[in-house]
Amino acid sequence: MIRERIAGATRPAAMVIDVGWVNGLAAIRSLGRAGVPVIAVDHRESALGFRSRYAVPVVSPDPQDEDAFVSFMAQIGEELGEELEGPVPVFPTHDEPLNAIARGAARLGERFRYPFPPWEVLQRIQSKRAQYEAAEAAGVPVPRTRAPDSAAEARAAAEELGLPVLVKPSATEGFKRRFGRQAFRCETAAEAESVYAEVEEYEPLVQELIPGDDDALFTLGSYLDRDGEPLGLFCGRKLRQTPRGGIGTCRVGEALWDEEVVDRGLTLLRALEFTGLSQVELKRDARDGTLRLMEVNPRLWQWHGLAAACGVDLPRIAYEDLIGERPEPVSMNGRHRRWAITFLSGERPAPQRPPYVDAVFARDDLKPAFVQAARLLL
Repeated sequence: MIRERIAGATRPAAMVIDVGWVNGLAAIRSLGRAGVPVIAVDHRESALGFRSRYAVPVVSPDPQDEDAFVSFMAQIGEELGEELEGPVPVFPTHDEPLNAIARGAARLGERFRYPFPPWEVLQRIQSKRAQYEAAEAAGVPVPRTRAPDSAAEARAAAEELGLPVLVKPSATEGFKRRFGRQAFRCETAAEAESVYAEVEEYEPLVQELIPGDDDALFTLGSYLDRDGEPLGLFCGRKLRQTPRGGIGTCRVGEALWDEEVVDRGLTLLRALEFTGLSQVELKRDARDGTLRLMEVNPRLWQWHGLAAACGVDLPRIAYEDLIGERPEPVSMNGRHRRWAITFLSGERPAPQRPPYVDAVFARDDLKPAFVQAARLLL
Protein backbone atom coordinates (compact mmCIF):
# COMPACT_ATOMS: atom_id res chain seq x y z
CA MET A 1 0.00 0.00 0.00
CA ILE A 2 2.72 2.47 0.97
CA ARG A 3 4.82 1.55 -2.04
CA GLU A 4 1.91 2.03 -4.41
CA ARG A 5 1.03 5.44 -3.00
CA ILE A 6 4.56 6.85 -3.14
CA ALA A 7 5.60 5.24 -6.43
CA GLY A 8 6.67 7.82 -8.99
CA ALA A 9 7.08 10.65 -6.49
CA THR A 10 9.62 13.30 -7.48
CA ARG A 11 10.73 14.01 -3.89
CA PRO A 12 11.75 11.66 -1.05
CA ALA A 13 8.97 10.62 1.31
CA ALA A 14 8.53 11.91 4.85
CA MET A 15 6.68 10.52 7.87
CA VAL A 16 4.47 12.47 10.29
CA ILE A 17 3.83 10.57 13.52
CA ASP A 18 0.71 11.12 15.66
CA VAL A 19 -1.73 12.87 13.34
CA GLY A 20 -4.86 12.73 15.48
CA TRP A 21 -5.29 16.49 15.69
CA VAL A 22 -4.33 19.79 14.08
CA ASN A 23 -0.62 19.64 14.88
CA GLY A 24 -0.11 16.58 12.69
CA LEU A 25 -2.62 17.77 10.10
CA ALA A 26 -0.70 21.02 9.60
CA ALA A 27 2.57 19.13 9.17
CA ILE A 28 0.99 16.82 6.58
CA ARG A 29 -0.29 19.79 4.62
CA SER A 30 3.00 21.70 4.75
CA LEU A 31 4.93 18.76 3.35
CA GLY A 32 2.24 17.65 0.90
CA ARG A 33 1.95 21.10 -0.64
CA ALA A 34 5.70 21.02 -1.24
CA GLY A 35 5.30 17.86 -3.31
CA VAL A 36 6.48 15.49 -0.58
CA PRO A 37 4.77 12.08 -0.29
CA VAL A 38 3.61 12.02 3.34
CA ILE A 39 3.24 8.77 5.28
CA ALA A 40 0.89 9.64 8.16
CA VAL A 41 1.25 7.31 11.15
CA ASP A 42 -1.14 7.03 14.10
CA HIS A 43 -2.42 4.30 16.42
CA ARG A 44 -6.02 5.53 16.02
CA GLU A 45 -7.93 4.82 12.84
CA SER A 46 -10.03 7.90 13.60
CA ALA A 47 -7.00 10.24 13.35
CA LEU A 48 -8.00 13.48 11.65
CA GLY A 49 -4.78 13.62 9.62
CA PHE A 50 -5.71 10.34 7.91
CA ARG A 51 -8.46 12.27 6.11
CA SER A 52 -6.05 14.64 4.38
CA ARG A 53 -5.63 14.24 0.63
CA TYR A 54 -1.89 14.58 1.19
CA ALA A 55 -1.63 11.62 3.59
CA VAL A 56 -0.81 7.97 3.04
CA PRO A 57 -2.42 6.63 6.25
CA VAL A 58 -0.70 3.88 8.24
CA VAL A 59 -2.03 2.52 11.55
CA SER A 60 0.70 1.77 14.09
CA PRO A 61 0.89 0.32 17.61
CA ASP A 62 0.34 2.79 20.43
CA PRO A 63 3.67 4.57 21.14
CA GLN A 64 3.09 3.89 24.84
CA ASP A 65 3.90 0.27 23.94
CA GLU A 66 7.39 1.43 23.09
CA ASP A 67 8.88 -1.91 22.05
CA ALA A 68 6.02 -2.67 19.63
CA PHE A 69 6.06 0.87 18.23
CA VAL A 70 9.82 0.93 17.59
CA SER A 71 9.65 -2.54 16.03
CA PHE A 72 6.90 -1.28 13.74
CA MET A 73 9.01 1.73 12.75
CA ALA A 74 11.97 -0.53 12.02
CA GLN A 75 9.79 -2.70 9.79
CA ILE A 76 8.50 0.34 7.89
CA GLY A 77 12.09 1.52 7.48
CA GLU A 78 13.08 -1.81 5.96
CA GLU A 79 10.15 -1.74 3.55
CA LEU A 80 10.87 1.81 2.47
CA GLY A 81 14.55 1.02 2.12
CA GLU A 82 13.69 -1.28 -0.76
CA GLU A 83 11.98 1.58 -2.62
CA LEU A 84 13.73 4.79 -1.61
CA GLU A 85 17.27 5.93 -2.27
CA GLY A 86 17.79 7.91 0.94
CA PRO A 87 16.71 8.06 4.58
CA VAL A 88 13.18 9.26 5.42
CA PRO A 89 12.70 12.42 7.54
CA VAL A 90 10.42 11.70 10.51
CA PHE A 91 8.28 14.29 12.31
CA PRO A 92 6.80 13.20 15.66
CA THR A 93 4.22 15.72 16.88
CA HIS A 94 3.86 14.60 20.51
CA ASP A 95 6.21 13.52 23.27
CA GLU A 96 5.38 9.80 23.40
CA PRO A 97 6.40 8.93 19.82
CA LEU A 98 9.22 11.48 19.92
CA ASN A 99 10.82 9.89 22.98
CA ALA A 100 10.22 6.34 21.75
CA ILE A 101 11.93 7.06 18.45
CA ALA A 102 14.83 8.90 20.08
CA ARG A 103 15.42 6.09 22.57
CA GLY A 104 15.11 3.49 19.79
CA ALA A 105 17.34 5.24 17.25
CA ALA A 106 19.99 2.51 17.38
CA ARG A 107 17.38 -0.14 16.50
CA LEU A 108 16.06 1.99 13.66
CA GLY A 109 19.44 2.25 11.97
CA GLU A 110 20.09 4.66 9.12
CA ARG A 111 16.67 4.54 7.42
CA PHE A 112 15.44 7.77 9.05
CA ARG A 113 16.50 11.37 9.64
CA TYR A 114 15.28 13.34 12.66
CA PRO A 115 14.55 17.04 13.35
CA PHE A 116 15.63 16.63 16.98
CA PRO A 117 18.92 15.83 18.75
CA PRO A 118 20.07 12.40 19.99
CA TRP A 119 18.47 11.03 23.15
CA GLU A 120 21.42 11.96 25.35
CA VAL A 121 20.63 15.62 24.58
CA LEU A 122 16.86 15.29 24.22
CA GLN A 123 16.51 13.50 27.57
CA ARG A 124 17.62 16.61 29.42
CA ILE A 125 15.25 18.83 27.43
CA GLN A 126 12.33 16.52 28.18
CA SER A 127 12.78 17.18 31.89
CA LYS A 128 11.05 20.41 32.92
CA ARG A 129 13.29 20.57 35.97
CA ALA A 130 16.40 20.44 33.76
CA GLN A 131 14.89 23.08 31.47
CA TYR A 132 14.51 25.50 34.36
CA GLU A 133 18.00 24.78 35.65
CA ALA A 134 19.49 25.42 32.21
CA ALA A 135 17.45 28.60 31.82
CA GLU A 136 18.62 30.02 35.13
CA ALA A 137 22.24 29.21 34.27
CA ALA A 138 21.80 31.00 30.91
CA GLY A 139 20.23 34.07 32.51
CA VAL A 140 16.69 33.38 31.27
CA PRO A 141 14.18 34.17 34.07
CA VAL A 142 11.91 31.38 35.28
CA PRO A 143 8.96 31.19 37.70
CA ARG A 144 9.84 30.37 41.30
CA THR A 145 9.75 26.59 41.33
CA ARG A 146 10.24 23.85 43.91
CA ALA A 147 10.93 20.14 43.39
CA PRO A 148 9.51 18.48 46.51
CA ASP A 149 10.29 14.89 47.45
CA SER A 150 6.97 14.18 49.14
CA ALA A 151 3.37 15.33 49.29
CA ALA A 152 4.06 17.02 52.61
CA GLU A 153 6.92 18.97 51.05
CA ALA A 154 4.60 19.93 48.19
CA ARG A 155 2.17 21.41 50.70
CA ALA A 156 4.97 23.38 52.34
CA ALA A 157 6.19 24.59 48.94
CA ALA A 158 2.70 25.84 48.03
CA GLU A 159 2.49 27.78 51.28
CA GLU A 160 5.95 29.25 50.70
CA LEU A 161 5.33 30.29 47.08
CA GLY A 162 1.89 31.74 47.73
CA LEU A 163 -1.42 30.41 46.47
CA PRO A 164 -2.65 29.56 43.93
CA VAL A 165 0.18 27.41 42.57
CA LEU A 166 0.69 25.02 39.70
CA VAL A 167 1.59 21.39 40.18
CA LYS A 168 3.10 20.27 36.88
CA PRO A 169 5.08 17.24 35.72
CA SER A 170 8.80 17.40 35.19
CA ALA A 171 8.52 14.16 33.18
CA THR A 172 5.58 14.91 30.87
CA GLU A 173 5.39 11.67 28.88
CA GLY A 174 1.88 10.20 29.24
CA PHE A 175 0.73 12.88 31.69
CA LYS A 176 -1.75 14.67 29.45
CA ARG A 177 -3.26 11.48 28.11
CA ARG A 178 -3.87 10.21 31.66
CA PHE A 179 -5.11 13.41 33.30
CA GLY A 180 -6.48 15.38 30.30
CA ARG A 181 -4.45 18.47 31.18
CA GLN A 182 -0.90 19.81 31.20
CA ALA A 183 -0.83 20.87 34.86
CA PHE A 184 -3.06 21.28 37.91
CA ARG A 185 -3.94 24.67 39.33
CA CYS A 186 -4.22 24.33 43.09
CA GLU A 187 -6.06 26.93 45.15
CA THR A 188 -5.10 25.54 48.56
CA ALA A 189 -2.05 23.93 50.12
CA ALA A 190 -4.12 20.83 50.89
CA GLU A 191 -5.04 20.56 47.20
CA ALA A 192 -1.36 20.82 46.21
CA GLU A 193 -0.54 18.01 48.64
CA SER A 194 -3.32 15.80 47.28
CA VAL A 195 -2.46 16.43 43.63
CA TYR A 196 1.23 15.77 44.25
CA ALA A 197 0.39 12.37 45.72
CA GLU A 198 -1.76 11.54 42.68
CA VAL A 199 0.87 12.47 40.08
CA GLU A 200 4.04 11.57 42.00
CA GLU A 201 5.34 9.19 39.31
CA TYR A 202 5.71 12.16 36.92
CA GLU A 203 8.26 13.92 39.17
CA PRO A 204 5.95 16.88 39.89
CA LEU A 205 7.10 20.43 40.46
CA VAL A 206 5.30 23.09 42.49
CA GLN A 207 5.47 26.45 40.76
CA GLU A 208 4.21 29.97 41.33
CA LEU A 209 1.41 31.06 39.02
CA ILE A 210 2.69 33.92 36.86
CA PRO A 211 -0.03 36.59 36.64
CA GLY A 212 -1.19 37.69 33.21
CA ASP A 213 -3.88 36.91 30.66
CA ASP A 214 -3.64 34.36 27.85
CA ASP A 215 -2.21 37.04 25.54
CA ALA A 216 0.89 37.30 27.76
CA LEU A 217 2.05 33.87 26.48
CA PHE A 218 4.63 34.24 23.71
CA THR A 219 6.17 31.60 21.45
CA LEU A 220 9.43 31.33 19.55
CA GLY A 221 9.07 28.62 16.92
CA SER A 222 12.27 27.63 15.17
CA TYR A 223 14.34 25.14 13.26
CA LEU A 224 18.04 25.06 14.11
CA ASP A 225 20.40 23.11 11.86
CA ARG A 226 23.03 20.67 13.13
CA ASP A 227 25.38 23.58 13.85
CA GLY A 228 22.72 25.38 15.88
CA GLU A 229 22.11 28.04 13.24
CA PRO A 230 18.47 29.14 12.77
CA LEU A 231 17.05 28.35 9.33
CA GLY A 232 13.50 29.34 10.33
CA LEU A 233 12.27 31.76 13.00
CA PHE A 234 8.66 32.54 13.93
CA CYS A 235 7.35 34.58 16.83
CA GLY A 236 3.78 34.90 18.04
CA ARG A 237 1.53 34.87 21.05
CA LYS A 238 -1.60 33.17 22.25
CA LEU A 239 -4.76 35.25 22.40
CA ARG A 240 -7.00 32.59 23.87
CA GLN A 241 -6.47 29.18 25.43
CA THR A 242 -8.72 26.22 26.04
CA PRO A 243 -9.70 26.32 28.82
CA ARG A 244 -9.74 30.13 28.86
CA GLY A 245 -7.47 31.67 31.44
CA GLY A 246 -6.23 28.25 32.42
CA ILE A 247 -3.33 25.93 31.75
CA GLY A 248 -4.35 24.85 28.32
CA THR A 249 -3.72 24.73 24.60
CA CYS A 250 -3.96 27.47 22.02
CA ARG A 251 -7.43 28.23 20.63
CA VAL A 252 -6.52 31.56 18.98
CA GLY A 253 -3.01 32.81 18.26
CA GLU A 254 -1.42 35.65 16.33
CA ALA A 255 1.90 36.31 14.63
CA LEU A 256 3.75 39.04 16.48
CA TRP A 257 7.50 39.61 16.34
CA ASP A 258 9.09 40.41 19.71
CA GLU A 259 12.87 40.72 19.65
CA GLU A 260 13.19 39.92 23.35
CA VAL A 261 11.22 36.70 22.95
CA VAL A 262 13.41 35.64 20.03
CA ASP A 263 16.67 36.49 21.80
CA ARG A 264 15.74 34.73 25.04
CA GLY A 265 14.43 31.69 23.21
CA LEU A 266 17.58 31.30 21.14
CA THR A 267 19.77 31.83 24.20
CA LEU A 268 18.02 28.96 25.98
CA LEU A 269 18.07 26.60 22.98
CA ARG A 270 21.81 27.12 22.61
CA ALA A 271 22.34 26.55 26.33
CA LEU A 272 20.46 23.26 25.95
CA GLU A 273 22.59 22.38 22.87
CA PHE A 274 19.34 21.86 21.00
CA THR A 275 19.08 21.35 17.25
CA GLY A 276 15.93 20.78 15.22
CA LEU A 277 12.31 21.90 15.54
CA SER A 278 11.05 23.46 18.74
CA GLN A 279 8.72 25.83 20.53
CA VAL A 280 9.94 27.97 23.40
CA GLU A 281 7.03 29.45 25.36
CA LEU A 282 7.56 32.41 27.67
CA LYS A 283 5.10 34.50 29.67
CA ARG A 284 5.35 38.22 30.30
CA ASP A 285 4.92 38.66 34.04
CA ALA A 286 2.16 41.21 34.74
CA ARG A 287 3.97 42.27 37.91
CA ASP A 288 7.13 43.61 36.28
CA GLY A 289 7.05 42.83 32.55
CA THR A 290 9.75 40.16 32.80
CA LEU A 291 9.60 37.32 30.27
CA ARG A 292 9.73 34.02 32.16
CA LEU A 293 10.15 30.54 30.71
CA MET A 294 7.07 28.34 30.67
CA GLU A 295 8.41 25.38 28.71
CA VAL A 296 10.39 24.11 25.74
CA ASN A 297 8.68 21.66 23.39
CA PRO A 298 11.34 19.94 21.22
CA ARG A 299 8.95 19.33 18.34
CA LEU A 300 6.21 20.99 16.30
CA TRP A 301 3.56 22.64 18.45
CA GLN A 302 -0.21 22.91 17.99
CA TRP A 303 -0.40 26.17 16.00
CA HIS A 304 2.72 25.93 13.83
CA GLY A 305 0.45 26.24 10.79
CA LEU A 306 0.43 29.99 11.45
CA ALA A 307 4.21 30.11 11.00
CA ALA A 308 3.85 28.55 7.55
CA ALA A 309 1.25 31.17 6.61
CA CYS A 310 3.76 33.85 7.63
CA GLY A 311 6.55 32.55 5.39
CA VAL A 312 8.25 30.23 7.90
CA ASP A 313 7.15 26.74 6.85
CA LEU A 314 9.03 24.83 9.52
CA PRO A 315 8.20 21.24 8.44
CA ARG A 316 9.31 22.03 4.87
CA ILE A 317 12.46 23.82 6.06
CA ALA A 318 13.40 20.89 8.31
CA TYR A 319 12.63 18.38 5.56
CA GLU A 320 14.83 20.15 3.03
CA ASP A 321 17.70 20.41 5.50
CA LEU A 322 17.41 16.75 6.49
CA ILE A 323 17.55 15.50 2.88
CA GLY A 324 20.55 17.68 2.09
CA GLU A 325 18.88 20.62 0.35
CA ARG A 326 20.23 23.70 2.10
CA PRO A 327 17.23 26.05 2.55
CA GLU A 328 17.86 29.77 2.86
CA PRO A 329 17.32 31.13 6.41
CA VAL A 330 13.95 32.85 6.80
CA SER A 331 12.12 34.83 9.46
CA MET A 332 8.52 36.03 9.59
CA ASN A 333 7.50 38.03 6.55
CA GLY A 334 5.70 40.73 8.52
CA ARG A 335 2.18 39.38 8.03
CA HIS A 336 0.12 40.12 11.11
CA ARG A 337 -2.17 37.09 10.82
CA ARG A 338 -4.16 35.01 13.23
CA TRP A 339 -4.76 31.28 13.64
CA ALA A 340 -7.77 29.66 15.28
CA ILE A 341 -9.58 26.43 15.92
CA THR A 342 -12.83 28.02 14.83
CA PHE A 343 -15.13 25.22 15.97
CA LEU A 344 -14.38 23.02 18.96
CA SER A 345 -16.61 20.59 20.82
CA GLY A 346 -18.11 22.07 23.97
CA GLU A 347 -16.82 25.57 23.18
CA ARG A 348 -18.30 28.66 21.57
CA PRO A 349 -17.17 29.36 17.98
CA ALA A 350 -14.05 31.50 17.69
CA PRO A 351 -14.11 33.07 14.21
CA GLN A 352 -11.52 35.75 13.47
CA ARG A 353 -11.47 38.65 11.03
CA PRO A 354 -10.40 37.27 7.61
CA PRO A 355 -7.93 36.42 6.38
CA TYR A 356 -6.90 34.04 9.12
CA VAL A 357 -5.62 30.49 9.28
CA ASP A 358 -8.25 27.96 10.32
CA ALA A 359 -6.67 24.95 12.00
CA VAL A 360 -8.88 22.44 10.16
CA PHE A 361 -10.44 24.05 7.09
CA ALA A 362 -8.30 24.38 3.95
CA ARG A 363 -9.60 24.99 0.41
CA ASP A 364 -7.12 22.52 -1.07
CA ASP A 365 -7.84 19.81 1.54
CA LEU A 366 -11.52 19.86 2.47
CA LYS A 367 -12.19 16.39 3.84
CA PRO A 368 -10.72 16.95 7.35
CA ALA A 369 -13.09 19.91 7.83
CA PHE A 370 -16.11 17.86 6.72
CA VAL A 371 -15.11 15.03 9.05
CA GLN A 372 -14.61 17.41 11.96
CA ALA A 373 -17.96 19.11 11.30
CA ALA A 374 -19.72 15.74 11.33
CA ARG A 375 -18.08 14.84 14.63
CA LEU A 376 -19.16 18.13 16.19
CA LEU A 377 -22.77 17.48 15.18
CA LEU A 378 -22.89 14.01 16.70
